[in-house]
Amino acid sequence: MTQSEITVQTATENDLNFVSQDGGLPRPVVKRKVRGGDIFVAFRGHERVGYLRLEWLWSRLPYIERILVLQTHRRTGVGRAILAHVEAEVASRGHVILYSSSQLDEPEPQTWHRRVGFDECGILTGLNEGGVGEVFFRKSLGPSAGEVRSAAER
Repeated sequence: MTQSEITVQTATENDLNFVSQDGGLPRPVVKRKVRGGDIFVAFRGHERVGYLRLEWLWSRLPYIERILVLQTHRRTGVGRAILAHVEAEVASRGHVILYSSSQLDEPEPQTWHRRVGFDECGILTGLNEGGVGEVFFRKSLGPSAGEVRSAAER
């Protein structure tokens, strides 16, 4: 299946069960994030096949808190489609960098991040259960903040 068959939209309350399935956040928090426009759902036809939840580090830096693609739809472009949609959304809100992370013991998600253009930007040790660390990534969404400032000053 191709990426063009995938549509992505901001989650609605009709998507609550789907975007809550990982159990990572209490349902009232997920509901609040849906209302705030920080969860995005990928569809293949009418079937929900993945979602992405944004967080805001220090209430100002966009951070991918969770991206989940159903097992049967992995490696078919769903993750890339959700990411492209979210990058455009975040950029439309005036941001030039998107952050994400993966546990140190998860090589597959780390490979995915690098493949889709993220660069490693730091590690926090002992952050997760069992003392497992977290590797953080950042992705530029356009010109750097300095280039934006320079263009605005001209």
